[in-house]
Amino acid sequence: MMNQRLRRAIPASPIVGSIVALTALACGPRMDDRAVPDGGDSRSPARAVAVLHPTEDQAASGRVTFTPVDGGIRVEADLEGLSPGPHGIHVHEYGDCSAPDGAAAGGHFNPEGVPHAGPDSPVRHVGDLGNLAADSAGAAHFERVDSEIALAGPHSIVGRAVIIHAGADDLTSQPSGAAGPRVACGVIGVAGP
Repeated sequence: MMNQRLRRAIPASPIVGSIVALTALACGPRMDDRAVPDGGDSRSPARAVAVLHPTEDQAASGRVTFTPVDGGIRVEADLEGLSPGPHGIHVHEYGDCSAPDGAAAGGHFNPEGVPHAGPDSPVRHVGDLGNLAADSAGAAHFERVDSEIALAGPHSIVGRAVIIHAGADDLTSQPSGAAGPRVACGVIGVAGP
């Protein structure tokens, strides 16, 4: 009975349709119900991926995947176009690869404000993944299970960037291991199933 009176009192119009749509949006998922890069959500995506592109005057490219497993996150990288030898691989603070030299990605992801170190050090940047080794053809495969990075929470790497450096990370020099210029950059995003 009340609905019939309400229908007669409020004629159908575009304004009413807009109000209904806005009400539906207001009652839908809130922004804080979604996964966010700053770790504001406890949900974790099933996988994350970064597609790496060369920085200016470089040829390195590839893909890095991040998959939750027992003991941490499995990091798997396959790259090509590198110079033979070791190259630093790090997660950097910002998911921004827009600068020609990759500098817009900022420094290593380091939410705890601790010194740079090797990936197996008990105290290190969250983004310190160590080195990968390119063969004589410039191809590299890297794989490790890392217990510091995460796909949700304060150590979440989603929305940040993977950087490959021209040289080896010495695992000790501050603030970033003296690995040289950035040769590839890719933003880490949620991967499809």
